[in-house]
Amino acid sequence: MCNFNELSDEEKKIHHEKLLQCANNFGGKNFFLQLLEAIRETKPHPLIASNSEFSIELGTISWNKVIFNDKLQLLLKARVNESKQDNLLPDKEVKQYKKILNVVRTLKPIIFNVKPANTEDGPGFYFQAFDVVDNEKTKLDPLFDAVFFCSIDTVKKALNYEPK
Repeated sequence: MCNFNELSDEEKKIHHEKLLQCANNFGGKNFFLQLLEAIRETKPHPLIASNSEFSIELGTISWNKVIFNDKLQLLLKARVNESKQDNLLPDKEVKQYKKILNVVRTLKPIIFNVKPANTEDGPGFYFQAFDVVDNEKTKLDPLFDAVFFCSIDTVKKALNYEPK
């Protein structure tokens, strides 16, 4: 998702529609982008919040399990490799394979619930961290990637993309 310019037109269209739907369910593009900007500015990373929640005036993201910093750091390393090999999981021979597989097993059941503060702004939306393709291939969910990691400019490009 973060390499939006490198995606096919079909993939760009899919990501655009999904992000736009989520933004509209949170109150619109501006509210959604303000949420993402607040996430980027928060230190330490919001995913390691001990109360499994990130709140701003416009709304809240909550999840059902605490994520520890060591898991987040492994996820960030695996994320870099995913863009190169189109798979979050490294080859089984790689030293980090078991650790990254454990990160996937730990984070896979977590459901992220995004709710606007004002229910009139929209119903909110849900997402998970990963798309497990099969036993050998796992990818970051594009929405998870967009909400927590991609640059704001990339998300804006995706939101404003006009399919050909």
